[in-house]
Order: sequence, then C-alpha cells, then structure tokens
Amino acid sequence: MNLILSVIDVFLHLDAHLSTVIQTYGIWTYALLFFVIFLETGFVVTPFLPGDSLLFAAGTFAATGAFHLPSLILLLFIAAVLGDTANYWIGHQVGPRVFRENYRLLNRKHLERTQEFYERHGGKTIFLARFIPIIRTFAPFVAGIGTMSYGRFLAYNFFGALAWTTGLTLAGYFFGNIPFIKQNFSIAIMVIILISVTPMIFEYVRHLARSRKEVSPEATLAEPAANQESTG
Repeated sequence: MNLILSVIDVFLHLDAHLSTVIQTYGIWTYALLFFVIFLETGFVVTPFLPGDSLLFAAGTFAATGAFHLPSLILLLFIAAVLGDTANYWIGHQVGPRVFRENYRLLNRKHLERTQEFYERHGGKTIFLARFIPIIRTFAPFVAGIGTMSYGRFLAYNFFGALAWTTGLTLAGYFFGNIPFIKQNFSIAIMVIILISVTPMIFEYVRHLARSRKEVSPEATLAEPAANQESTG
C-alpha cells in the first residue's frame, strides 16, 4: 500500500520531485531520465513508471533552462527506441511460454489485453501504443512473441518514439510554464494521464459491450430458431 501511495505521489507532484533531482544530481539527471524511459518501455514488469507525465515535466524544466532541449529530446528518443527494442527481443526469446506458464511478475490481464489490441490493429499497434500507458509497455513484448519481423517493428518503433518523445516534451516546453498550469501542475498531470488512458478505456467498454451482446438472451434464443429454419 505504501508503495502505491508513493507512486501516486511521484506522479501527482512530478514537478517537485524532478526539481529536487535536478538540484541534487545536476547533469546526471539526464541519465536518470534516460533510465526511467528505457525501463518504462523496455520491461513488462515496470509499466507503473512515469512516461507521458515525465516527458511533459522534463519539457517544462527545459523551458526554464534546466535542460538543453535538443539534447533532452534526442536522449529520450534513444531511450524509447532502445527500450522497445529490448522488450521486443525479450518477447522473442521468451516466446509463447508466457501464455502457458504463470510468471508472478507478469500481469496476464495486461498481456492478454495487449494481445487483443495487437490483433485488431496489427503492426500500427507499435506506433499507437506509444500514447497509451501499460499497452505501451506490453506492445513490443507481444510483437516479439508474434511473427512481426524486426525490420518492420523497428520502423514503427522509430516513428512512434519520435512522435511520442518529441510531442510530449515540446508540449511541456511550450505550455508547462503557463501560470495556470504551473500553479496546478498536479491537475495538468492528471489530465495528461486521463487523455492517455482514454483509448484503453474506450476499447475496454467496446469489449464489454461486444461480450454482453454475444451472450445476450435474445442472441441465445435466436440461434436455435435460425438453426430450425435452416434445417426446415
């Protein structure tokens, strides 16, 4: 419980925590940002790490001169590409065993939901998933398990990482220091998180509606009647 509260606190007060890190570690903060983005995208056991919110916060501090913007974007882009690449090859090596065996640190619901998302959207899932928390962490892993070639995966990985890191970092750079947003940074982070998870919520609601429709009494009664007509 304490861990969950700590994670929530980091998300909601990311500006304060990042400010402390910058003051304490200076230029080494670049390495920390690289490490967090690499882990968040590179390992299916770390989907709880900040991604969207961290990029936005980093861009906000770049606007104050704490970071060199081009260097920051390049570093975060490389971290995102390498993270997805590592995740792809882990999935490729582990293979379908993850669906047969029970791994304690692996959330099977997230894995199965990502598998369904991947089956619906195909290769472009790697690009789209960049903007959806949790799916972002599991998508390259699922791609590695499947039949997507690394060359095709790398193209989606490259452009997805470029759009994600550049877009959110620049959003923080241009909007993060607007007085209203700066004074209500926690609310801004919550809005970013809400916008990020909206596609996942929409897909989940669609999945529930489709499941209920398949098992609805009308569908159950209609099936025998249809069978009788066909045999008559």
